[in-house]
Amino acid sequence: MKKSLLLAAAVLAFSCQQKPAEEAPKTETPPAPVEKKEEAISDKGIGPITEVKLGPIDQALAKKGKEIFDSKCASCHKFEEKYVGPPLKGVTQRRKPEWIMNMILNPSEMVQKDPIAKGYLAEYPTQMPFQNVSQEDARAILEYLRSVDEGK
Repeated sequence: MKKSLLLAAAVLAFSCQQKPAEEAPKTETPPAPVEKKEEAISDKGIGPITEVKLGPIDQALAKKGKEIFDSKCASCHKFEEKYVGPPLKGVTQRRKPEWIMNMILNPSEMVQKDPIAKGYLAEYPTQMPFQNVSQEDARAILEYLRSVDEGK
């Protein structure tokens, strides 16, 4: 009988505990969309160069570009292999001339805003520095890259 009384007392004590108030069913309200201002990124990159008119390769300009490339770019870029920076063979077929020149002239902003340049920074953790070249120098480097890609 003692066991029955203890069991009854336990059941009574348990059933007298306050039950938490039933919560209202939760309805999930989707968060308000956050407007994200995306900059329009073109295949010309970001920088001062908006248009480049190309003609036949100017050998004199390509020669000047090679000299600039050898002194300012070759320590990080090779044509056939990954190095500090990406290999450059075929770059003039993959990228517009404006993009190439903007990458040379405006590398910091390019790696911040241009998706292709961001990808390169993710793969090559050393950011390309500005090499203190003029637009004319960048155009000469572009001409040199064109001459290498075209085998001239």
